[in-house]
Amino acid sequence: MKIDLITLFPEMCEAVLGESIIGRAQKSEAIEIKCHQLRDYAFDKHRRVDDTVYGGGMGMLLKCEPIALCYEAICEQRGTKPYFIYMSPQAKPLTQDKLKELSEKENICVLAGHYEGVDQRIIDEFIDEEVSIGDYVLTGGELPALVFIDALSRLAPGVLSNDECFTEESHYNGLLEYPQYTKPQSFRGLEVPPVLYSGDHRKVDRWRYEHSLINTAKKRPDMLENRELSDDEKRIIQEALD
Repeated sequence: MKIDLITLFPEMCEAVLGESIIGRAQKSEAIEIKCHQLRDYAFDKHRRVDDTVYGGGMGMLLKCEPIALCYEAICEQRGTKPYFIYMSPQAKPLTQDKLKELSEKENICVLAGHYEGVDQRIIDEFIDEEVSIGDYVLTGGELPALVFIDALSRLAPGVLSNDECFTEESHYNGLLEYPQYTKPQSFRGLEVPPVLYSGDHRKVDRWRYEHSLINTAKKRPDMLENRELSDDEKRIIQEALD
């Protein structure tokens, strides 16, 4: 997977993406991430990439030309047109299913907006899809872009040590993850459920699945609204909620 990020703060983004799992994945070449300074594609000596909004109003808007030139340069460097994503609070909130869908794409370019956003002509003519990390507004698109790239990158082959690292996590299979425990076995009178150290893997798997259902029913019942539950699953949930 190859990801290009267009941003006003490449150093900030590189610092975050260069650490931990994503940083190691880049070194092993499981993924490739490049950050591009939007100001490098500005025309004037002040490297301005924003201007006032037609019709009046507060704030500034990112201009068309620098974004278009930067994206076209990336297309030339990659030898293809990456799927172009704009981080926007106007989009539907990101889900794990959407991440799985986008992880199938080999080349992705992400635009981190700033100020009051970007000129609509860029969205109309260049952007393939808008993505949001939630129904709220931040001071810039860098943090949403970093969240998106982190979540997307970990689905790429070779980034995590084993597919189970993400296939058993919350949201991947439509349920929240089951509770997890580590040593010590007893902590201030609170005990680890005996089944988890019983050595019976079938019982452990069953316990985990049941508690994924229970966890989801308690914390995110909306996730179960369109899920077809068996009578046994309904019983497990009902007994836990009673």
